[in-house]
Amino acid sequence: MTATRNPSRRSLLSGRLHETVHISSAVVSVLPAHRDAVLGRLALMRGVEVHHQAESKIVIVLEASDSGAIGRRLIEIAAMEGVLAANMVFEQVERLPGFGEQT
Repeated sequence: MTATRNPSRRSLLSGRLHETVHISSAVVSVLPAHRDAVLGRLALMRGVEVHHQAESKIVIVLEASDSGAIGRRLIEIAAMEGVLAANMVFEQVERLPGFGEQT
């Protein structure tokens, strides 16, 4: 993610003067017979990295500009064939340096 040097009108009106990145971890429960297919689809998703896999569990890390994008991605994953659940475990919000600073 890259920082924007000049804040947008939306950022100013919403009080978000600092660009952020949201990093979350999640556990995806899958039917063992579908694990490899789910892993393949996860590998194609932007902002998703697989960090561990077992027979019926996959641990992923998601990165997006806001919590809503993380939630939408989890809903998309939960709707995949062979997925039983996709549950967020942790979320961290980091401010990107330089947003709104004058150059």
